[in-house]
Amino acid sequence: MSQDLTSLPAWKALAAHAATLKPKHLRELFAEDPKRGTTFTVEAAGLFLDYSKNRITAETLDLLVKLAQETGVAERAEAMFKGEKINITEGRAVLHTALRAPKDAVINVDGENVVPEVHAVLDKMSGFAEKIRSGSWLGHTGKRIKNVVNIGIGGSDLGPVMAYEALKFYSQRNLVFRFVSNVDGTDFAEAVIDLDPEETLFLIASKTFTTLETMTNAHSARDWFLKSGAGEAAIAKHFVAISTNAKEVAKFGIDTENMFGFWDWVGGRYSMDSAIGLSTMIAIGPENFREMLAGFHDMDVHFRTTPIEKNLPALLGLLSVWYTEFFDAQTVAILPYDQYLKRFPAYLQQLTMESNGKHVTLDGKHVDYQTGPIYWGEPGTNGQHSFYQLIHQGTRLIPCDFIGFIKTLNPLGNHHDLLMANVFAQTEALAFGKTAEEVKAEGVAEALVPHKVFEGNRPSNTILAEKLTPRLLGSLIALYEHAVFTQGVVWNIDSFDQWGVELGKVLASRIIKEIAEPVELKHDSSTNNLLEKYKATK
Repeated sequence: MSQDLTSLPAWKALAAHAATLKPKHLRELFAEDPKRGTTFTVEAAGLFLDYSKNRITAETLDLLVKLAQETGVAERAEAMFKGEKINITEGRAVLHTALRAPKDAVINVDGENVVPEVHAVLDKMSGFAEKIRSGSWLGHTGKRIKNVVNIGIGGSDLGPVMAYEALKFYSQRNLVFRFVSNVDGTDFAEAVIDLDPEETLFLIASKTFTTLETMTNAHSARDWFLKSGAGEAAIAKHFVAISTNAKEVAKFGIDTENMFGFWDWVGGRYSMDSAIGLSTMIAIGPENFREMLAGFHDMDVHFRTTPIEKNLPALLGLLSVWYTEFFDAQTVAILPYDQYLKRFPAYLQQLTMESNGKHVTLDGKHVDYQTGPIYWGEPGTNGQHSFYQLIHQGTRLIPCDFIGFIKTLNPLGNHHDLLMANVFAQTEALAFGKTAEEVKAEGVAEALVPHKVFEGNRPSNTILAEKLTPRLLGSLIALYEHAVFTQGVVWNIDSFDQWGVELGKVLASRIIKEIAEPVELKHDSSTNNLLEKYKATK
């Protein structure tokens, strides 16, 4: 983008339009347009989006589409799909979409079609997963593997654990899955406390095989395993690597035949459909895993080929820009009304905030607008008894995404009808609220009326699907991937690097040495004092 964002015609028009629209209540907008509830909807890849309860009009939509056009969303998306190196600070292509491309696709990076290699890794994963699932892969004492422990961090943990929980209904129940990420020893200790080393397989997920937290946990796992009486040679039966560093993998004791690779054009937070998803494939089986990839691809095709005004991810991303920039919204609440999606908000936190938590543009200029809202949430109905009070009657505007399913995977009495009644009720209450007159008409004492008024005019999206399947989960994740991409293009930032995580790592590496050795501390007075207190009392 050659022009500053805030000087674009569409941006200026949106700013003026927002000023005229802010005084309007959603009650008015619905009264003015009886068909609004069906007009502002779009459907793709198994997902139905109702965005009518947003503080927008047809004019808003037109202006947001123009903003997307003026910032080059479609063109930049095409560059991503073609394998151009749009991650400019690292000089890399951004090709998570290649991970779910069909076998006959051609996607070139540096003149080489990467699709055959992607499918070769998928086939290798499938063969290995079937050995574990069938019981033909045996531990060093001849016992079958019953426990799978994934050790990773960031995208190497959040994606696999979210997918396992989301698709637990489809998992092989005679296998136990655990996930270790935190360098806090408690995480590892509790994950293995009731496991038999002879029946346990560890998946070590680290591209470089040098990630501090992951390798600290990996070596603890190795020590735990060897303390059971196993010899070094037995490691090859109980550890596999998801990495590209064959030398370090072999040094650890893992047979490099059991090393599953991926590529530098796959960012960590976009990697759950690469070899990083090996635990997912073992849990749900290769066929279901490929169904999940097909769901990702369905949404990829929709995003790539559909005009902005009917493009589900683009609309979701643009609505977030609308509230972030013109309504001073600081956060977005993700509210899945399905217990299987309990880890989905945590997964989205990395996807969204590591991608768009940036303060400079692609050419290094400091932005003069907001980027990267805070994403957070909990599954319904739990959140209703926790933080919905603030959403309904607090002073902050919090746009919400409600996610619900028409059919439940676990029919039980009227549970699902009650669950979904809450989805529809919450979006209605947020949009329309309850006026003082309505409260008074209920006979509420005058002194209590202000406390029982719901202002309403609080925006939400409702995302509905038939039921939670592997394919649907793929579509849902890709929906947010491309929504995040759309935001990043509009904001003219690099959504695919993450330099913000580096400084803390560098300082921690220095401090760990200072903790272990009697050296002069050369930090600020606060950090020095904290370190001295810790060292003196540990």
